[in-house]
Amino acid sequence: MNLPFLILETGQPVASMRRHRGFPHWIRVAAGLARDEAVAVNVEAGDPLPRRDGFAGVLITGSGAMVTDRADWSERSADWLREAAHDGLPLFGICYGHQLLAHALGGEVGDNPAGREMGTVHVELHPHAGADPLFAGLPPRFPAQATHLQTVLRPPEGATVLARSAQDDCHAFRWGERVWGVQFHPEFSAAHMRGYVRARREALQREGRCAKALAREVSAAPHARRVLRRFVRHARALHAR
Repeated sequence: MNLPFLILETGQPVASMRRHRGFPHWIRVAAGLARDEAVAVNVEAGDPLPRRDGFAGVLITGSGAMVTDRADWSERSADWLREAAHDGLPLFGICYGHQLLAHALGGEVGDNPAGREMGTVHVELHPHAGADPLFAGLPPRFPAQATHLQTVLRPPEGATVLARSAQDDCHAFRWGERVWGVQFHPEFSAAHMRGYVRARREALQREGRCAKALAREVSAAPHARRVLRRFVRHARALHAR
């Protein structure tokens, strides 16, 4: 029997998208996990962090929160994740989760100097990503969904940066052999991304950008989703050894 994956819920979707349920549901479906193959813990709401044993791996969601706010629940989660990483538990952070992992492992997170990154962006892989278990064989440049204001300014010591975009130099990293962070959202469909663009239309307008034009440019991102599903397979294979 497969061990379940733990999903650390660090935030909620924008209000207009909550009719489609929360991030744990989006991630579980995108990862190809059945209901009984994932356990969600809402750390933002104060749920206690569980024991680390008994899980095949951990998926950390995105959030509207900022890692730099150093909220109590976030710092407790960072401590838990640091210990889990050193214990060898497979970890995969998405957006806020990506930044939280970087912070937990000694990297630096802050406002993206290039400003808000939003919409379907093009992720460019570094050549050494060809040897990575999650990115090997993917096109050197592929579309992914993104929405964030903060970024990993300095990856943790010993981390390997795997991908970048025009606005973000650290769109994916691996730390050790079992920890990954991705700034993009592999769980977002094109519909999710368009919903986020619509929800941020006023902020985009203040920044001199057109939400309607940005929404028209949204496209499917199947290769980004493959990265998430590969993590699930890889974590299970590690546990089976």
